[in-house]
Amino acid sequence: MFENLKAEMARKDLTIMDFSKDKELNLSYETLRNKFLGKTEWNKREMWIIRKNYFKEKSIEYLFEQR
Repeated sequence: MFENLKAEMARKDLTIMDFSKDKELNLSYETLRNKFLGKTEWNKREMWIIRKNYFKEKSIEYLFEQR
């Protein structure tokens, strides 16, 4: 799930742990892991913050596309 987001993270050498340290995002490692695994859904606020803080050049639709 979220292969585009994972690929963009790899290009920038970012990890789930990096996202868990983002004070604006304010999500634990476990919560983020569950979102990446598709166990829980991303909300619009979380998607917007990730795009704004890490991937300004990419669209939310691209980053969070589910295949």
